[in-house]
Amino acid sequence: MPGRGRTRLAPLALPLLLALTAPGLAACGGSDDGPSGSASSPRTEGDSVVVPVTREDGTFTPNGERVALEVGQTLVLEVTADEAGELHVHSTPEQEIAYESGSSEHEITVDRPGVVEVESHDPDSIVLQLEVR
Repeated sequence: MPGRGRTRLAPLALPLLLALTAPGLAACGGSDDGPSGSASSPRTEGDSVVVPVTREDGTFTPNGERVALEVGQTLVLEVTADEAGELHVHSTPEQEIAYESGSSEHEITVDRPGVVEVESHDPDSIVLQLEVR
């Protein structure tokens, strides 16, 4: 029977078609760490976690995202800003990061487990939440 093979494959075709066309499921070679090539995606370099931070027109990217760190691990913030400002790291002890307009790099470590907010008071924004384990 010539049509019988196609009938058996028909139930498989719809799930396959949906998997290939569903948003976010297309094979693009990215990883689970975020979109490939995303400017604000955290990355690991050696023993450090590097997070690009952008301040543009009073808005921060990232905006409240969580980043996992180990106790004592170095966090490198690569700040690109259209004007000078300051970030507050609500760790114990608290840390302040002053940055100028343009590009700068800042290293911090957190020595106690917990969730630590990195925020700006001007403009008022939570930039990152560090999940320190």
